[in-house]
Amino acid sequence: MAEINLTQTEAHALIAMGKHRSDIEQRTFPMGGESLVVPLHSADRREQFLLDISRARIDLRRGKFQNRARQVVILLRLDFGGPPHRNPDDEEIPCPHLHVYREGYGDKWAIPVPIEYFPRLDDLSQTLDDFMMYCNITQPPYIEAGLF
Repeated sequence: MAEINLTQTEAHALIAMGKHRSDIEQRTFPMGGESLVVPLHSADRREQFLLDISRARIDLRRGKFQNRARQVVILLRLDFGGPPHRNPDDEEIPCPHLHVYREGYGDKWAIPVPIEYFPRLDDLSQTLDDFMMYCNITQPPYIEAGLF
């Protein structure tokens, strides 16, 4: 898969851009070992985005929520229930952590989860809602809460 590099200004603009659901399909939150890819678009439909939701097969508390632009560029990714992450500067960030696009590094950098935006990390349904708000998904897709 081809890698697309963005400037930091472009990445910030894409993160800040309002994102809308691309359809009215009712989806179900993934079960263990499953994943879901939901198409999104900008208000003017010039930019396409994807919302990825994945869960581990055995430990259902482990997974990720991810927002991509241009099919392959990970803008934001929330990892939960897994191991710590080691940044390129060798700093270890405990899980859960938030990957934020950084020019020249893509999604290789993580930060501690900003608790003011994610106050209930133990509630996956609420955390998904918080993640969509953090990604500026202003018209969220319809995702039925399955077994959390």
